[in-house]
Amino acid sequence: MDQPLADKRIVLGVTGGIAAYKAAVLCSRLVSLGAEVRVIMTEGATRFVTPLTMQTLSRNPVATDVFDEPDAASIRHIAWADWADLVVVAPATANVIGKYAAGIADDMLTTTLLATTAPVLVAPAMNVHMLEHPAVVRNMDILAERGVAFVEPGTGQLACGYVGRGRLAEPEDIAAAIVRMLAGDRPLAGRRVLVTAGGTVERIDPVRYITNDSTGKMGFALAEAARFLGADVTLVCGRTEGTPPAGVTVVRAESALEMREAVMERLPRTDFVVKAAAVADYRPAVRAGHKMKKDAERLTLELVRNPDILQEVGEWTAARRAAGEAAPFVVGFAAETGDLERHAMEKLARKKCDLIVANDVSEAGAGFGADTNIVSIYDANGLVEALPIMSKRAVAERIWRLAARRAAALRGDGDA
Repeated sequence: MDQPLADKRIVLGVTGGIAAYKAAVLCSRLVSLGAEVRVIMTEGATRFVTPLTMQTLSRNPVATDVFDEPDAASIRHIAWADWADLVVVAPATANVIGKYAAGIADDMLTTTLLATTAPVLVAPAMNVHMLEHPAVVRNMDILAERGVAFVEPGTGQLACGYVGRGRLAEPEDIAAAIVRMLAGDRPLAGRRVLVTAGGTVERIDPVRYITNDSTGKMGFALAEAARFLGADVTLVCGRTEGTPPAGVTVVRAESALEMREAVMERLPRTDFVVKAAAVADYRPAVRAGHKMKKDAERLTLELVRNPDILQEVGEWTAARRAAGEAAPFVVGFAAETGDLERHAMEKLARKKCDLIVANDVSEAGAGFGADTNIVSIYDANGLVEALPIMSKRAVAERIWRLAARRAAALRGDGDA
């Protein structure tokens, strides 16, 4: 069996949430990948999973009490902090995230987190409203600014009965993130990335508008994956659902005109542009300053064309390259409902993209709002890769790795 984590030392912190049961699966998986795992459990975690379970799976003693010092010659939380190549907290509750951000060290896990100089990976799990609370969002941003990496939570049925974002990422996804971190594979390190996400809103009057079904999930996944791969990420958001990933710069842009301004202003300082937003093609010619009244049987709206942001970016980039100047690598998206390849290739040529990512939004598992996607990636020569159904986070990483290789080849320092 391939063991990419052979000789790697991981401290796995388990906190008190219902998702603690997944930590047992994660621990077993890490051991099977060759890692030596030591587990720290909070008092709350032991109410969901027994220390004996984690001891059996890790094949190492489990730490639960900062005052329990089995070796008089060392202080365990310091020794474990120094021993670790990576500290992982999965699941991470709002409580532990808050204490870590505030520098509070009142148990074995938080003292170890503050003492370690190893990289830290946090996998949050909590109720959707807790996850989106400004205090929790700020705490995760603080940690991200300090270099803590995150595995974004999934969306689905939560233990509390809600349906939404907050479910612990699957153990396989967390394990894959750990492999990437310890392999030192960060192809976007030092690169500046701009991602657009969500749908634009074109106002008819103060209470009505034209928009589309985009939720921003694909754009959020792209931003999170880019940051994980080392990039400095700016996320330009239209109308979205959920909370943007931690550790990225978020710029809000409601309309197509606002999004264009935000993108073009930052374009000269950008190495990669990925346009995943669903931008409205048209907007009302006149925006009413007051709520329009229902006075007639019919209402006719005059619409005017919005600027094509992706085409403008592509043309600007092509002109820069023609002049021998540095320019960003450009990836566009094409949401179609049929004849995927023809529409994708036409869009790629017309908008002068380096790559186009196309999906059929009428296909199950590939539409707006889904946590999964099914995409085909094209360049000027045709199909590059057709990806089967997979999580949007996994799709995002595949896109970034391909884009990083292609951009390196354009710069002359890598292979396509």
